[in-house]
Amino acid sequence: MTADPRPLIGEPLALDLLNTRWIAGGAHDLLETADGLRTWLRSAGLAERCRADEATLTAVLRTRDALAAAIDPPHSTAALDEVLGHGRIRLRVVDRRPVEEVEVDDPAWLPGWLAARDYVDLLRRAADRVRACANPACVLHFFDVSKNGSRRWCSMAGCGNRAKANRHYARHRDDPTR
Repeated sequence: MTADPRPLIGEPLALDLLNTRWIAGGAHDLLETADGLRTWLRSAGLAERCRADEATLTAVLRTRDALAAAIDPPHSTAALDEVLGHGRIRLRVVDRRPVEEVEVDDPAWLPGWLAARDYVDLLRRAADRVRACANPACVLHFFDVSKNGSRRWCSMAGCGNRAKANRHYARHRDDPTR
């Protein structure tokens, strides 16, 4: 079993899928292979429900591209609507309790459809808190759950600290008396 090598994990499913591409000493893409898909499915808690095969990988990659187009300017949602068209929620009542069941037209679309639906849920919850890292060299996204909604970095340990260090260096470089 391969450990998840990504620098940012644990974000909501839609953003977690986007974060399968990152830059750290070069560009990386977890979803280059079915093995990488297997790693992502396990990390996302979907390994028991979804297959890690080529058809699923193709659907997940299409979903990731659709999410990127929807989240990043100019915010095109046509491809995301297409992904959402592959599934639906079926409502039922079982033992006097409401039950939502996901139905997809092809099992390969299940993880992608779930990620697309998660994005819709994030928009309902707080669209303004779906953010890209403020580091222009970073491609990661996060959902800001800070109390005052002021999070700017994918991680303070990574991009946040680099930004602080760069500001410190610039201040000292410009003022030789320090």
